[in-house]
Amino acid sequence: MILTPSIVHLEPKILIGRAVKTNLIQNKTATLWRGFMGSRHQITKVINEDLFSIQVYPKNYFDSFSPATYFIKWAAKEVSSMENIPDEMQSISLKGGMYAVFDYKGSSEDHTIYEVIFTEWLPNSDYILDDRPHFEILGEKYKNRDENSEEQLWIPIKIK
Repeated sequence: MILTPSIVHLEPKILIGRAVKTNLIQNKTATLWRGFMGSRHQITKVINEDLFSIQVYPKNYFDSFSPATYFIKWAAKEVSSMENIPDEMQSISLKGGMYAVFDYKGSSEDHTIYEVIFTEWLPNSDYILDDRPHFEILGEKYKNRDENSEEQLWIPIKIK
């Protein structure tokens, strides 16, 4: 698989959503999204209809990777301000910075794209991971487990 990401400078973003502490063994992603999708219409000042799946990893998460290591997973929408945060939701701010953006087409259950990004693309690129949230933008072509689903994978990077 040959990957050619776009290198993009992200402007800071404000998002509102739900978060859960999880890991890859006891993955709570489905529960998080079920709860969020049922209440997402309560969020005001929404910029667009895109959904954000955000991962906030602890420092050095990828240095000695273990599927048992916990991280914070978010289901969120971008907003223009943090006014009127619905009950049971929180805000998260994404700092600006450089990201490698991969357009991905395929099932959300197929994680080989991440394996290729972290074991092939990144080590052979001019970049290293930056310690900022990773996220996916799930737009109108996102269809969850469908093979024809499309999403963007945003990986925080900085120059080696």
